[in-house]
Amino acid sequence: MAMRAWSVVTPGPVEQGPLRFVERPVPEPGADELLVHVRACGVCRTDLHVTEGDLPVRRPGVTPGHEVVGEVAARGPAVRGFEVGERVGVAWLRWTDGTCAYCVRGSENLCPASRYTGWDADGGYAEYTVVPAAFAHRLPEGLDDVPLAPLLCAGIIGYRALRRASLPPGGRLGLYGFGGSAHLCAQVALAQGATVHVLTRGADARKLALELGAASARDAYDTPPEPLDSAILFAPVGDLVPVALRALDRGGVLAIAGIHLSDVPPLHYESDLFYEKEVRSVTSNTRADAREFLALAARHGVRARTHTYPLSQADKALRDLKAGRFDGAAVLVNDLS
Repeated sequence: MAMRAWSVVTPGPVEQGPLRFVERPVPEPGADELLVHVRACGVCRTDLHVTEGDLPVRRPGVTPGHEVVGEVAARGPAVRGFEVGERVGVAWLRWTDGTCAYCVRGSENLCPASRYTGWDADGGYAEYTVVPAAFAHRLPEGLDDVPLAPLLCAGIIGYRALRRASLPPGGRLGLYGFGGSAHLCAQVALAQGATVHVLTRGADARKLALELGAASARDAYDTPPEPLDSAILFAPVGDLVPVALRALDRGGVLAIAGIHLSDVPPLHYESDLFYEKEVRSVTSNTRADAREFLALAARHGVRARTHTYPLSQADKALRDLKAGRFDGAAVLVNDLS
């Protein structure tokens, strides 16, 4: 049985066609894996980084995509707890060894042996994908496939970044960049009583931020209207690191949410870091993060602003993402089966 899938043939600028739409056999699930019939797959900036080679290819010809909502089509003989026909989610974190010091202490996101969907193994820009059952996610009811898909990476990573930013109760949060992850993070922060200031280049993104309840929305290099207790850098732009640090109040924390960041210019200790300001990175997520966020999203009505593309136009979706042609998040819908 064959399926259609996108393959990163030769990583490079997305405008030059590094992706190819190919025909492949439907994968066979391993003993502990689920075969998932993809119904929707979010388009994440990490997919763009893999496609363009910012993240070195780990699997030649890999199929991107790690915000997958689908239906269990088959399961391996060792799988328990999932049924054929059940809706499940497939996210970025695909496997950890479970035995290293990081896994044992609850930090499986730091596992040196960790593997990732759409980077180490084929992902959801396809009609079918496989996932270890232990890393498949049960999904909340009441949300359609399309708005649910971006929650599986953009939402989860935004939530972990918010935790890493140590925002105090009722605090002032700055979000630099306002794409798929940031607009979900903002909804969680607002639901928890924060004041949110958005700093981003796109006029449409600024408009969306205000619609969602942000107190202000300005250009990425502008100064927010008040000092920030915490900030999260979602834009993969190293030049914004000192800008965000200077916007922090004393004792403030900057969390950098992206897996890829352009070079950071030299920091000036007195103006950028003094008064006990902190910079923290964000590395993937744990399955516990995913469970907590999906429960919060259901409780607070967190919703993704989505723009749909047929699976057959995944390359166009990535080009539009790179060019900033939409607010919120893009989602591929399976138009082939």
